Amino acid sequence: MGLGMIGIVLPLLPTTPLLLLASFFFVKGSSKFEKWFKGTNVYKNHLEEFVKNRAMTRKQKLTILLFADFMIAIPFFLTDSNLVKVFLLLIVVYKYYYFITKIKTIKKLG
Repeated sequence: MGLGMIGIVLPLLPTTPLLLLASFFFVKGSSKFEKWFKGTNVYKNHLEEFVKNRAMTRKQKLTILLFADFMIAIPFFLTDSNLVKVFLLLIVVYKYYYFITKIKTIKKLG
């Protein structure tokens, strides 16, 4: 969980997967936490359908992709290292590839 929290301010660390992994282990260890987490708006709006069907709406995908792009753009423009810039661009390309090819797009929920 700590690495995920650091990833919020240091975009080179994959925040979302680390926090999801931490949540997975918390849920496995605590039914009280599982009930609370699955009742939050974050879970219901962004994760519930993905967890059930490995699918998201176009709006959910765009929201996540654009927010991640914004967070990756910060170090991209602040660094002078071309190697870091190339690495960040590769992350962006892979992120779009994954969201387009590996996660189904569904119609609006509800």
